[in-house]
Amino acid sequence: MPYELNQIGKVLITGGMILVIAGFLLLFSDKIPFIGKLPGDFSFKGKNFSFYFPLATSILLSIIISVIMYFFRK
Repeated sequence: MPYELNQIGKVLITGGMILVIAGFLLLFSDKIPFIGKLPGDFSFKGKNFSFYFPLATSILLSIIISVIMYFFRK
């Protein structure tokens, strides 16, 4: 049973750290110059609608999060 609680504690701490980092990114997202404005981010504007898909930003954030998680697993 103590081993299970130890694992749950690690998951909660890691999840909390991810939420804090995500909160800071959202809080300061207007001050980060490249987020949402990379060359692979698609934006379409029509008469009655607009569509924005941040493909390059999503790939970059996925790589960064994968590297961070890799170091936490070791």
